[in-house]
Amino acid sequence: MKVTIYGSGYVGLVTGACLAQVGNDVLCVDVDERKINMLLNGEIPIHEPGLDKMVQANITAGRLKFTLSAAEGVAHGLFQFIAVGTPPDEDGSADLRYVLTVARSIAQHMDSYRIVVDKSTVPVGTADRVRAAMQEVLEQRAFNAEFDVVSNPEFLKEGAALDDFMKPDRIVIGTDNPRTTELMRELYAPFNRSHDRLVEMDIRSAELTKYAANAMLATKISFMNELANMAELLGADIEKVRIGIGSDPRIGYHFIYPGCGYGGSCFPKDVQALERTAREIGYHAELLSAVESVNYRQKNKPFEKLQKHYGANLEGKTVALWGLAFKPNTDDMREASSRNLMEALWQQGVKVQAFDPVAMEECTRIYGQRDDLTLCNTAEDALQGADCLVIVTEWQQFRSPDFEAIKSKLKDPVIIDGRNLYSPEQMAKKGITYYAIGRGC
Repeated sequence: MKVTIYGSGYVGLVTGACLAQVGNDVLCVDVDERKINMLLNGEIPIHEPGLDKMVQANITAGRLKFTLSAAEGVAHGLFQFIAVGTPPDEDGSADLRYVLTVARSIAQHMDSYRIVVDKSTVPVGTADRVRAAMQEVLEQRAFNAEFDVVSNPEFLKEGAALDDFMKPDRIVIGTDNPRTTELMRELYAPFNRSHDRLVEMDIRSAELTKYAANAMLATKISFMNELANMAELLGADIEKVRIGIGSDPRIGYHFIYPGCGYGGSCFPKDVQALERTAREIGYHAELLSAVESVNYRQKNKPFEKLQKHYGANLEGKTVALWGLAFKPNTDDMREASSRNLMEALWQQGVKVQAFDPVAMEECTRIYGQRDDLTLCNTAEDALQGADCLVIVTEWQQFRSPDFEAIKSKLKDPVIIDGRNLYSPEQMAKKGITYYAIGRGC
């Protein structure tokens, strides 16, 4: 089947590569010439395990192509996927300017029936706005062309996106036309073989489903962090509590790991956008506001623990930082806890020696060259001469380090662990002062 995808960022590129992988003819359209040139040369602008090989294989096979031409994109595919960014606007609502620009462009160039698929994360009612924008352009052209708009939200986890797409938990399709539903079912048939994962619903319900899923997961994280803060004051161990409640199948272990807050491109902006949607319809979503507030506060925990150990004035200190990305297996630093920590430290006159397996180029892009930031080649290099170690990203290679080397390289044997990687008892035996999240006993 012929598929066009607008946007070759995280969602668009993963979607395009996976659809091409099962035999479809996919054309990705983007306005960023630098990005398109990179992709044409087989270079990937994002870090996602396995994506580079999949993209290269499908370029070689001729199933995956890239272009700057919207007209070429509209002419190519029956399916027109909109997978452009929806960044938060100043008031927290999702900015739909790029989505609507693509919709108008499709209407400007289409000469026959098209299925327009909203793959971007968009608020409820976006399909109506896409349809209206397209209809307006078609009327200006005095051209009567049939089209359908579909909501097909993505549920991709950064770091595991290929598996999520190729072996989905569910495929949500929101349509108002049974014929379109069947065409979408045909497109997704290769990912829906062992049992029926396709969930059909109306368009507005599909749009809300994406926000509801991310808000639910973010709520679990913030709730667990709230409990962790209580555990510290009560002298309880949140890790034992986590195991105790996670064993209940109604709760489960997913997303109940306490830490120094969630980040990334989805949870922060989606919770904020859903809360903004509630306000627009005159509903006060207290729980969503609390989830956001708790997460904002939680990101300051590593800095607070530093001040608790050294005192309020940290000027002149050097901190070793392990982890820059908001989570492992990605170079994404959007809303990352590392950024809150580094910026707070710099305001106090503290130098940072940081290491991350993949996100250091992204860190340079964000912050440039700074006298108070040294990006180190290895985790061990980051320790050399630092006063203490702070961990904010739970990369696998940080889980079992050489603790004697840590002690020998640091000025003080202090670890502030924002992801609860180690045992407090083990750290005490090794003579390391250890501060974790919610482990007050």
